[in-house]
Amino acid sequence: MKELFKEEKLARFTKDIVKKLGLGEEEASVFSDSLIIADLRGVASHGVIRLPTYVERVETGVLNPRAEMIMEQTGNAAALFDANNGFGQIAGHRAMSYAIEKARDHGIGFVAVKNSNHFGMAAYYAMMALEAGMIGLVLTNSSPAMNPFGTIVPLLGTNPLAIAVPTGNAKPIVLDMSTSVVARGKIRHAALTGKDIPVGWAVDAEGKPTTDAKKALKGSLEPIGGPKGSGLSLIIDLLCGVLTGSSLTGEVKTVTDMSGCARTGHVFCAINIAHFRNVEAFKNDVDAIIAMIKGLPARTAGAVYMPGEIEFNLTAQRKQEGIPLDEAVIETLNSVAERYSVARLS
Repeated sequence: MKELFKEEKLARFTKDIVKKLGLGEEEASVFSDSLIIADLRGVASHGVIRLPTYVERVETGVLNPRAEMIMEQTGNAAALFDANNGFGQIAGHRAMSYAIEKARDHGIGFVAVKNSNHFGMAAYYAMMALEAGMIGLVLTNSSPAMNPFGTIVPLLGTNPLAIAVPTGNAKPIVLDMSTSVVARGKIRHAALTGKDIPVGWAVDAEGKPTTDAKKALKGSLEPIGGPKGSGLSLIIDLLCGVLTGSSLTGEVKTVTDMSGCARTGHVFCAINIAHFRNVEAFKNDVDAIIAMIKGLPARTAGAVYMPGEIEFNLTAQRKQEGIPLDEAVIETLNSVAERYSVARLS
């Protein structure tokens, strides 16, 4: 059974919880917004289902909710921030905002972050650039979940990337993908809700294909395209972990590992279209390409969707109907609410 909740109610609930953890009003709004937008877009694995885990990280002392983010390096178009083990959502929002600011003056902004934590849905930050009429690109590394091609030991993260491209009249193009066949968060969600996963998503600890989500979490995710996904994951790790000085490959801790700091690294890039050509002409050309693709003969019956289009459609639907949550998720959230004297979801 699922229950529907209006986004405003979930946002208020989430804000009330994290404010009790020490976040100010503005920071709590950013944190809440990142989770709710994930749920609206159907990315439940990065939505409010993650709230109890973030709370636990604060309670166990492996995440500092009052961390002061420090700028270590800055130049014309580049910068490096130290998140000092604070919330990844706060670090991500500030870093992408700074990348956009730099791109206004220099055509591009490249901002990296070290010593951060899991920041939720990568597309959230890439889409920030759309509001400024820019292209947004976001990378992050993550904990070992995928074996380097040719090995049997999980060392690489799913290391997602997101790219958002503005359009004219069409919905923006938003590519948000992990370098594994599926994001590990979807497997965690399946494990929490007691659901099987499709064959081809992961292997168990012995390297055998499995449909058991819990066994998959102890094994390895499958990379997209074999060596291509494995190689792309490694490159993202080098940019987010090694370039920033945050961590080496395999050293990032998963969001559910309470044994120490995550040491996650991120990269945020904003590209100012106006420094290359007329913005409206660019958007019109992207619209024309979208129309061209949608006008091609379809392989099967039904519409042809662009990257991110299904998520935009689902967002519009859920803004009207509400966000569905499983009973098990609601119970977990309400147990957190009781500990912090916050009104229960009902």
